[in-house]
Amino acid sequence: MPANEPFVHFLRLDGIRRLRDIEARHPALRGAKTPMHTITDKRPAGGDSLPVIAGAAVGIAAIGAALALADVHSPLRAPFTLFFLLAAPALAIGSALRGLDALIRPVLAVAGALALDLLVAQAMLALRLWSARGGVAAVGCLSLLILVPALLTRLTRRQRMTHSQE
Repeated sequence: MPANEPFVHFLRLDGIRRLRDIEARHPALRGAKTPMHTITDKRPAGGDSLPVIAGAAVGIAAIGAALALADVHSPLRAPFTLFFLLAAPALAIGSALRGLDALIRPVLAVAGALALDLLVAQAMLALRLWSARGGVAAVGCLSLLILVPALLTRLTRRQRMTHSQE
């Protein structure tokens, strides 16, 4: 019998006995995982897409504000600017309402954003200062005035918590 005969039988698998020997030595019989069992993805579906969606929303809103402030005539100007006029105050109001229920906060944020947009438009019309550029600038400034204190409050709370844990 040549030295490589068992190897030849292994390659051809020409016998039930050889196949049974392989099955008897399989690591899965001792509880080990096969390579196919180790390829798993236990992360929740859609968990990684939220930052991407948020980044895209910020980009679209920033482009809308830039197109309106620069007075660029583009087919994307109206939808992107409307998105900015809704998203910027909604984000600011939503961050200020951090303690509320997760289902109530977006509803109140969108309602507050619409109310802020309407109040800015009404004030500018009453003062006869209406312009699209001025409206976008006013909504952006008011959104920042709402957002900055909410972020500062969260930052000071986080610093207090880290100092109290030390």
